[in-house]
Amino acid sequence: MGVLVVSYNRFIVLLFVTFANVWIASAFTGTYGVNYGRIADNIPAPESVVTLMKAAKIKNTRIYNADHEVLKAFKGSGIEIIIGLPNELLKEISASQDRAMDWVKQNVEPFVPATRISGVAVGNEVLGGADQGLWEVLLPAVKNIYNALDLLHLADDVEVSSPHSAGVFGSSFPPSAGAFKESLMPYMKPLLEFFSRTKSPFYINTYPFLAYISDPEHIDINYALFKKNPGIYDEKTKLHYYNMFEAQLDATYAALEKAGFGKMEVIVSETGWASKGDPNEVGATVENARTYNFNLRKRLLKKKGTPYRPKKIVKAYVFAMFNENLKPGPTSERNFGLFKADGSIAYDIGFTGLVPSSATSLFSFKVCYKLFLTFLLNVFMFV
Repeated sequence: MGVLVVSYNRFIVLLFVTFANVWIASAFTGTYGVNYGRIADNIPAPESVVTLMKAAKIKNTRIYNADHEVLKAFKGSGIEIIIGLPNELLKEISASQDRAMDWVKQNVEPFVPATRISGVAVGNEVLGGADQGLWEVLLPAVKNIYNALDLLHLADDVEVSSPHSAGVFGSSFPPSAGAFKESLMPYMKPLLEFFSRTKSPFYINTYPFLAYISDPEHIDINYALFKKNPGIYDEKTKLHYYNMFEAQLDATYAALEKAGFGKMEVIVSETGWASKGDPNEVGATVENARTYNFNLRKRLLKKKGTPYRPKKIVKAYVFAMFNENLKPGPTSERNFGLFKADGSIAYDIGFTGLVPSSATSLFSFKVCYKLFLTFLLNVFMFV
């Protein structure tokens, strides 16, 4: 009997050690994530950003490159991070499996599993973009990165994707009319076939803000901001839409269905609202940004689907963590942040920021209090 007990205990210990060393990563934890753009020279250090995300209970983030300083800072945080392979590397990655392997060995393999890299976004808004030379190299680049991950036994844990802009649509209104541009189908369909085989979702950058400022005379701002409004009715599906965000998502599902991929999941890789803009960027105000992001967060926390895909829980990455003072383009591009450059909140949607200081970044009382409670909880768990 004693031998059996000892053997059983050894088995339990062995089982525990085995599972403790297994890296089980999902591409998206929960429903809410934030893009961590870094085109700025005045934002907090990555270590402070990690603490800020943890205090805000942000469990998913996306960066636009594979900055090693950032990847080291996220070590042990438990936050799922998607890293980007920039557009400027697509041609060389597409042309060489060895180059893809080198990139993965430099930017993924050394950091996992301590840093929870859940995905590689190969390029950003390539199809439909101005550089048509990138359209034909996107799929080969995707395949080479996936093959490199597979050879290193990482493909089951690190998803490969490629976020798209609204530029891929030939039509998107009403939602049932959603369809990809015919000129893109020779590139889009093989890409979708590959993502279908690897069970990757379709990532789309969805901005009611951009739609609204392009036609403020005909678009109800309340419809764009999730506020009370008459909505729109889709005659074909007999569905009513009370916010543009869901309508844009269902237009994406309709386009995928027409392309033959109706079961593919859609995840929003970017969405947000600018708190400041140029005179012609109507609606770019602090109040509208607060309203959109507050209502979006509340909507995502409900963990429900869209009118057309009610069983597909909506997941989204908000753009962006910070205002980025070095981004080119109109004023709005530098003012999408939930937080200001010093780490303080840009507006209140329930998060707590860092208290600005010329000497050092101190945490606000609320953040310290949350961290203190977490510390006490961990202490009592091991007493």
